[in-house]
Formats: sequence, C-alpha cells, structure tokens
Amino acid sequence: MKTEAPASIRRPFPPLYLSIVASLLAVLAAAALPSRASGLPDDIVADGNPPPGAFPLVVQHGEAPLWHDPADHAGVVRAIGDLRADIGRVTGRVPEIVTARESAAPRPVIIGTLGRSALIDGLVKSGRLDASDLDGKWESFVITVLDRPLDGLDQALVIAGSDKRGTIYGIYELSRQLGVSPWHWWADVPPGKRAEAYVLPGRHASGEPAVKYRGIFLNDEAPALTGWVHEKFGGFNHAFYANVFELILRLRGNYLWPAMWPPQAFNDNDPENPRLADEYGVVMGTSHHEPLMRAHAEWAAHGSGPWDYSKNAAALREFWRGGVERTKNFENIQTIGMRGDGDEPMSRESNVALLERIVADQRQIIAGVTGKNPRDVPQTWALYKEVQAYYEEGMRVPDDVTLLWCDDNWGNLRRVPTAAERGRAGGAGVYYHFDYVGGPRNYKWLNTVPIAKIREQMHLAWRHGANRIWIVNVGDLKPMEFPIEFFLSMAWNPERWTADNLDAFSRDWAARNFGPAHADEIAALIDGYTRLNGRRKPELLAPGTLNLVNYREGERVLAEWADLIARADKLVTALPAEYRDAFFQLVLYPVRASAVVQEIHVAAGLNHLYARQGRADANAPAARARALFAEDARLADDYHALRDGKWNHMMSQIRLGYTYWQQPDIAALPPLIEVRPRAGASLAVAIEGSQTAWPSGAGRAVLPPLDNFARGTRWIEVFNRGDTPFTFTVSADRPWIKLPPASGPVDKTTRLEIGVDWDAVPPGETRARLAITSDAGASLAVELPVKNHRGAAIRPGAFVESDGHIAIEAPHAARVIDAGGAGWRALPGFGRVAGGVTVSPVDASEREPGGPGSPRLEYDVHVFNAGEITVELQCAPSLDFLPGSPLRVAVSFDDEAPRIVPLATDATLRDWEQAVSDAVRRVTTRHTLARPGHHVLKLWMVTPGVVVERIVIDTGGLHPSYLGPPESPRAP
Repeated sequence: MKTEAPASIRRPFPPLYLSIVASLLAVLAAAALPSRASGLPDDIVADGNPPPGAFPLVVQHGEAPLWHDPADHAGVVRAIGDLRADIGRVTGRVPEIVTARESAAPRPVIIGTLGRSALIDGLVKSGRLDASDLDGKWESFVITVLDRPLDGLDQALVIAGSDKRGTIYGIYELSRQLGVSPWHWWADVPPGKRAEAYVLPGRHASGEPAVKYRGIFLNDEAPALTGWVHEKFGGFNHAFYANVFELILRLRGNYLWPAMWPPQAFNDNDPENPRLADEYGVVMGTSHHEPLMRAHAEWAAHGSGPWDYSKNAAALREFWRGGVERTKNFENIQTIGMRGDGDEPMSRESNVALLERIVADQRQIIAGVTGKNPRDVPQTWALYKEVQAYYEEGMRVPDDVTLLWCDDNWGNLRRVPTAAERGRAGGAGVYYHFDYVGGPRNYKWLNTVPIAKIREQMHLAWRHGANRIWIVNVGDLKPMEFPIEFFLSMAWNPERWTADNLDAFSRDWAARNFGPAHADEIAALIDGYTRLNGRRKPELLAPGTLNLVNYREGERVLAEWADLIARADKLVTALPAEYRDAFFQLVLYPVRASAVVQEIHVAAGLNHLYARQGRADANAPAARARALFAEDARLADDYHALRDGKWNHMMSQIRLGYTYWQQPDIAALPPLIEVRPRAGASLAVAIEGSQTAWPSGAGRAVLPPLDNFARGTRWIEVFNRGDTPFTFTVSADRPWIKLPPASGPVDKTTRLEIGVDWDAVPPGETRARLAITSDAGASLAVELPVKNHRGAAIRPGAFVESDGHIAIEAPHAARVIDAGGAGWRALPGFGRVAGGVTVSPVDASEREPGGPGSPRLEYDVHVFNAGEITVELQCAPSLDFLPGSPLRVAVSFDDEAPRIVPLATDATLRDWEQAVSDAVRRVTTRHTLARPGHHVLKLWMVTPGVVVERIVIDTGGLHPSYLGPPESPRAP
C-alpha cells in the first residue's frame, strides 16, 4: 500500500497540530490495549466531588478501617501496614487495622488473598465477589466497591489478590493512586495531599503480568552504593534490603539479584536477608555467574581449591549444595551453569560436555536437597558472553530451564528465541543493562539509556517470546529511578507503551512525582538529559569528541545543555518547596552535572585547539575547565548534603579521567595546555571549517560556502597572538557581504558572523574576498564562496544539497510505502538527534528489496552536480538477534536495483566497540547519479530489527564531525 507519510515521519507540522495529533494517538492507543495485562486506570480515586456509590476511604468524620484475616500471608499483613501509613501521609488521618468482625465499622476496606483469607473466600462463596479475574491467575488483583457485602456492612472496598503478590500489588496500587509515589523513600518524593479520599465505584482488575518474573540487579555497587549502605545501615543487611524489597513491590516487580561485589553475599552476610525477602514476597536469584544461590564472594570464605570443575568437582558440588540447603524453603530462581572465577570466561580447555555435566550435577543437587523434581524448581541459564557461543555450538539444558538471553552490556540484544525455542517449557528471558563495568568503557554514573531505546529492544524480545524473566542491571539503583520504573512497567504490560506514546509515560511519571502543573516540562527535561547522555556515555567523552570547527557542533551541543539548565533552574523556583529535594535528585542534578562534564571536555578541546592556533587566550578555556571541575565536585557535595546527608556517597562514581575501560583511581581533568603570548600585538584569524589559523603555511583561508537554501552565516575569529591589544578593520570586495562589526578592538578574540544580502547576490557561484587588517600594519585575507541557486527548478519539500552534502533525519520521509503486512514506522525520541525508523511488526518475515512485498521509504533530494556520491546510514548499534538472519537494509536511487547493505554487526571487536561508543553503526553505499537535479532516495526493508536514525549523502564536501551535519534545508 502506498501512502503519504504519517505526521511522525513526514515533514513536520506546526507544534499545535502535532500536540493535538499526539494526544489523539495516545488516546486511541490506550483504548486499543488488551485487558489481559492492562493494569488499572489512573482514576480509581475520585478527584473533587465523588459520584454516587463512591467509597469513603477518608472523610471529615472518620476513616475506613483496614480489615484482614490474620491468617493471610505475612507479606500481605506487612503491606497493609504500609497502606495505613500511606493514608496517613496523604490525609493526615491514620486508619485502624482490624482482624475481628466485631471491630469492623459499617464501611471497611477488606483486604485479602484468595484461598488464604476467610474474608475473601467468604465473599466469593456468597457470590458477592466475582473471582474470575483471580482464580488460577498469577499475581493478579481486583479492587472493587461492594454494597452490602456482609450482614451489618453498608459498603466495603475490597482489595483481593490471586496470590500473595497479587494482593500486595493491589494494596500498593491504592497507595499510588492516593498520591504516594513508589519513590517516596528512595527519592524523597512527597505524597500528594487531600483532606478526603473516595474510591470510585465499579470493578477494577489488573490482569496478569505479561512477563512472569520482573526484576533488578544491584551491581557494580562500589564506591557509591557500598559507601552509602555501610554508613547508613552498617552493611548490606536486612535493614537495607527491606527498602529495596518494598520499592520492587511498589513498582510491581517481583525479582532481585542482590549486590554481589566481594565481600557482598546476600545469604551469608545476614541470615535475615533471604527470610525477609520471602516474607515480603520478593523472588531471589543470583547473578548470571553465581550458581545455586551462592554469591561469588562466598567461595573465598567457604570453598576450597580452584574454581575449576574439571579439577575440583567434589568441593564445588558441596559448596553449591550448601546454597540450595540454606534457601530451600524460600521462593528462588536457581541460576545454573558456570563461568570462570570472578565472572571470567572459563578456561580454554572447558567444553560443552563439561558444562552439560555441570548442569546435570547441579540439577541432582536441587533434587536431592529440595526433594522435588527439578522440573518443578525454577531455574535459569544465563547465556552471557561466551556462554551463548556454547549454546550455538550445540550445548543444551533441560527443557524446563529458562534460557536467559543477554544484551551486549550496552543495551543491544544479542539473541531472542527462535520459533522452535519458543515452545520450550522453561521459556526465555532477557538480562539487560543500564550500568556496566567493562569494555569499551565503564558506565556507572548516571542514566544514559533513553526509554525509547529500552522500549525498542524489549519490545523485540517480547514479540519473540522472551517473557519468562526480565531483569536489568541498575548499578547503584539511585541514579536509575526513571528507567527502572519504565522497565518494570513495560514488563507488566509491553503492549501499553508504544513508540508513539512514550511521552505519555514521561508526563505521567513527572505528574505523579511532582504534580501536574509542570509535568510536561519535567518530562522534557528527563527525556532531554537522557537523550543527550545517550549520544555518548559521559565516561566516554573526550576533548576531541565534538568537532569544534565543523557544523558548530560543540556550540550546538552546549546550547542544548544550556537550554535544559535554564529550564531546570526556572522550575526550581516554580515548584513548591517540598518537591525541591526530589527535583534535585531526579532532574536538576543529572541535568547540571551531565552538562558540566560535557562542557569540561569541550573547554579542554578548545584549549588544545587554541594552543595549536597560537591564541593568546588559550588559557581561558583551560581556566573554564578548572572552574567546571570544581563545579562538578560542588554539585556532588550538594547531593550528599540533601536531607542532612541522607544520600551521602551517592553520585561518587568517577566520571572524569578515564584512559581505558576501567575507571581511574581518582577523578582528573583532561590534560590542559598553558601558553605564554608573544610580546606586542599579533593579528591572526581562524575560520569556521578549519583547524588551521592564519598567518600560516597552510595556503589560503577559505570558508565553507553559503547558499541561498541553507543561508545562515559563517564565522571568522580575529584573535591576538600577542600580549598587546590592537584594533582590526574588515572589508569585503562585494557589496552584498554583511559585516557586523566592520572594526573593533581585539584583546584576545573577536568573532565575526559573515552574512549575505541574498536579494543582491547575483545568480550562480561567486566568491567574496574579505580583507582583515590591524592598526599595527598586519593584514590577512579570507575567501567566502557563495552559491545562489535562484531560479533552479526544485521540487517542493526536497532536501537540497548544501556545502557538499545532504543530511536527512530518517523519520522525515516524503512517502511511506507499506507492503506485505509490514512497513517502516517512526520511533520518536530514539537515538542521537531526531528519532529513528524501523520496520513494524518486528517479527515480520525477511523481504527481497524491490519486490512487490518490500516496504520502503522515499526521500526527495536535489543535487547540483552529477557524479559519484556516498550514502551513509547511521543506524542503531543493534545486533543480529536471530541466527541465520543478519541485519540488512537496502538503498537505491530512482529506478536502480536496490543495494543490500549488511550492518556487519559481527565484523570485529573494534567495530563493535566503535558502534556502542558512538551509539550508532555507520554503513555506506556508493552510487552514481547520471544527472543533476531531482532524485528519489529509497530505503528498503530487508530484515526487521534495523533502526535507521540519519542518512547523510556525501556529494564531495562532507566534513568530519561526531553527530554529522545538521539536517539539510528543504525547498519551499
């Protein structure tokens, strides 16, 4: 089917129109969601005047008691205590908890678990409570208002769960909708306030979660989390973990891999840890390389001999047996398999047969200790790094074991289940990363993974049947509040969040934590800083990352950060005072601190550039870098001082001074250069597009051209190489050159923005010469090429060649042609600049490009010369996620045959490191355009899973830069 591009992929419409369209799309998308795992609506608590039949939870004359069966799960009883406290936080009135009928008021809240609560079972038996949404379901709950549920009761609010966690989720759902954020303790988010609280009439059912086990992994936890935990709790004990368990449950998660860097050992450090986890209702596991509930740190304390099954099998079996014995009465997922000591690859001699023997022996241990058939004990095998290769080479584990597929540690899935693998009884899951220690560089400091990226990859996993376990490495937990909640929300219902409504998640999250008045702006700030950090992890930045002379790249990026800072600073004063601590943690600190680190590297880069050019003011950016270095420390100190030092040690991860993959021992500035100016006045110039300064032996100074489509200006910087100021004068040999200012004093550097009066420029190509002189008698010349294509026949909306290139944001196609039940769709907010495009559905079959079933995008372009060109596709660094189906796309111009482009995801380790460092993979094709003028660039689907972010056509003038040139102009 051939269609015009939708608004999200076509030439942009005015902002108001876009906002209306986005709102309508969000409403329609929400309406289309299935009820299987839909979650509750966000309006079960009445705002304003309650309708007839609403349940009075808290009113002026009293509050409803919380009534439960004392025989219910201990974790449910504990969560009821949290609800009692939450109601008090919101209303100032604390309800009574009752367990006997004679204590119940005529309008109680009845809370309980099906099959465990006589109250709930009685309501079901009497026909008053419909249990169809609960019976036999996993972690499901119902919140409903019942009239006259029992003799003597006028009305009741019932929270009923299918199992322990179902009830707990129902309890916390009411808390959330009353106004208590899951982050009330972890980020100091204040509760909403209301004098009265009514629950709307009707029945509100959660449905089952789409992913069975949904959790987080505390990892790479030193120095920040470890320092904080030891200061505040004395170690990783049950007092600390109680806060983690509660957070997971408030977010509707159910699974935890605990902190494990030596000497951390969850079960060994504090025997109360596993008992309390089970009481709360959190399923425990151990990380991908810690078999049978044993922490890696325990081997040094309790093991003997080498960590080598071929040499020390008996000792290892005894060690693992102890892990199962210690936790056999708790709800766990047993990690099976084995890696080398300290999460290293196993020895070169290790082989598939040995690993299969290890797994078989581990399952015998499970059976012997628990007395159960291993098929009835949840187990997972993490196919991490080289372990995936063992699987691909033929190693297999029993069908009931969950295959835990992993990303590449940088958010790109290495594998998803094939059609055959989706039938396995144990199913499949995903181990994902928001934090990592390893090559090409650690990233542990702040959130750098936009939710658009998370959604794109986890949607891929879910559509391919990886729905048994989702677990994500969250590092210290504290910096990852926003993506943690998105990850767990998506795990509950992957269909709820589409590529088109992610901004709704951000707005809702901001409104819940800070109130609706500033939700749009806070959401934009959180999404904004994450996107800018996602372009390149802060730990990977260097003075040379951004180009400081081409495309004004450094200036443009700093301007983006400056905009976020200004908007965040404005909100600080606009928000009520009680929100400011949370705002600093969740918004202001990450915005300001990320901007500081970026600007440090730009300042250091300018210092190096200015020193090479011989500028007298080369020391100024060095001084700026030093001031920013102090600002980085001050911001961390401010974080540590919050709430009388509640978060001391957090944000102490080192982010400056990296020289290779591992973090440095101490934070350090990039190397800086000190210069000593010459004596006297010394005129020199630098120009846009060149690292060179004049006078030099590098030939003529020629600026990049200006043309009547891109317009704009070009800069010349007049600077001093000496210690004595001078006065400059600039003149042009063409009357249509604009020279503000034409003269002035120069102490260090003065920038001149050179423009053109396009009404006076003759058609065609010409060149202006600018003469720059000083009052000391020196003179220099700079040339400016000018191209006026007035009168050229250019198709409206076509991207026009300028400065030797055409740059296109991939979502801005002129036409979208669907075929065979598939088509390209925009991913707003994805990637480094303006979004991306990918094929939907993500499990579509491969296509032969150019055939009748091949979807494509078309882009109208206009070039001014015939000849050879290079097309560069900037793609997400996705991996070949299905065996035998490498990621490919195809490119063609006009009617030529499409050229298939493999993304070469498995080329070399160096290529992969480049791709994940740059956050894009660049692939190119060469084409010959036989004539100047209009052409149609076509982007063809070959395999799903490819995400294209930008297209850059080099017609002979492309200059180096990190992000590439700004998008090219389009003909009116």
